[in-house]
Amino acid sequence: MSTYPRSLAGKVALVVGGAGAIGAATSRMLSAAGATVIVTHLDTSRDREAAESLIKALGDGHAAYPADVADTASLIALREIVQARHGRLDILVNAAGFTKAVAHADLDGLTDELIDRMLQVNWRGQFATIRTFAPMLKATADGLIVSISSIAGFTGVGSSIAYCAAKAGIDVMTKALARALAPEIRVLAVSPGVVDTAFVPGRGADFNDKVSASTPLKRIGEADDIAAAITACATMLGFSTGHIVQVDGGRAL
Repeated sequence: MSTYPRSLAGKVALVVGGAGAIGAATSRMLSAAGATVIVTHLDTSRDREAAESLIKALGDGHAAYPADVADTASLIALREIVQARHGRLDILVNAAGFTKAVAHADLDGLTDELIDRMLQVNWRGQFATIRTFAPMLKATADGLIVSISSIAGFTGVGSSIAYCAAKAGIDVMTKALARALAPEIRVLAVSPGVVDTAFVPGRGADFNDKVSASTPLKRIGEADDIAAAITACATMLGFSTGHIVQVDGGRAL
């Protein structure tokens, strides 16, 4: 019989987009649970510095490498590094994402270029990352993939229609891959509501206050709320796969 919570000692976790708020919070929690954490970051000075600062805080044994989910060649290069330097991969967290607020009624504001970029980063990039690292995860016979979705994927309320569509795609992908990759790999998604990060440009305290007032638990999410759910997927939900875990304070009710 399994014992919970599971220790992550000896496990290697890759947090794609680890320089962001949710990715960083997840990296800290997975590390605290015993995992060796690898984070990815875009090859910019800002993201590199954020990732390196995070790894320094986590301590010895953890690592940060550049990769871009929109560039499959960079993911394949990352896999070679992870295999050579770490020898295994047990947990993959897809925390990379991109959005831009476009009013849903502003059809012309959602240009072809923006639609393509939204789907490229938020859906194709997640799939490409899973495709790239599935062999390593399968080799452990106890692999786990957790992707970041959003309640926008089923409420149709979000920063743009394209973002909602991409997140709906994450939900469908999670269910399809849970069947396709079982039993060696479990596949889950965590679906936040509004989270107090700088992810959506232009949203500030007024927006957060409005959302808090209309949310049953009377606050918006924090990065640690989402990180806790992701960590639970690894440590507590060992008999779950193909599910979308909502972490929204009741926002979608």
